[in-house]
Amino acid sequence: MKTNQNTKTLVTLGLLTAIMLLMSFTPLGYLNIGPLAITLNVIPLAVAAVCLGPKGGAIIGGVFGLTSFLQCIGIGGTSAMGVICFEISPLFAFIQRVVPRVLDGLLVGYIFEFCQKRINKSLSCAIAGFFLSFLNTLFFMSLLVLLFGNTEYIQNLIAGRNIIVFICSFVGINAVFEILASTIITSAVGQAMFKLNLIHTRER
Repeated sequence: MKTNQNTKTLVTLGLLTAIMLLMSFTPLGYLNIGPLAITLNVIPLAVAAVCLGPKGGAIIGGVFGLTSFLQCIGIGGTSAMGVICFEISPLFAFIQRVVPRVLDGLLVGYIFEFCQKRINKSLSCAIAGFFLSFLNTLFFMSLLVLLFGNTEYIQNLIAGRNIIVFICSFVGINAVFEILASTIITSAVGQAMFKLNLIHTRER
């Protein structure tokens, strides 16, 4: 039984890694609008957190973060903001691109485990999808301001506004779309994964 579960885990991890790479290196994963992008890659990351728990979520989050960082140097696409941040500080750009995604997968894995013990499967998956996208935006923008807030580039974007107002206006409709898509699709895919017995049901 344990061997079968380990095999399912490895197969699911490999499949989600492949999906993440496919979406990252093709137009499927990002819809670029100005300096930001609507990031659809949060969806396979949310599914990873649901199917594989905190550890698997962190691993897929790391893959997501690395592909996002590679865009700063033009590999797998180009992020206008990433290129500028990389020119300012490659180290800070790496931290800002990778760390939030690892934390997202890790924390949402725990959130899903907590919810699964208390409420139904569909709602647990939807909550995981919501928090994955929400935390991705929150951590990404927070580190952007923390690490690059004093640079001329970010100061010009802030334009004297309150930081919270800046973040809300900057992410705008992008964040709303990501959150809705992640919530709905993660719920649907999560239910399918349950039916395929790819998610271990924890006792309430």
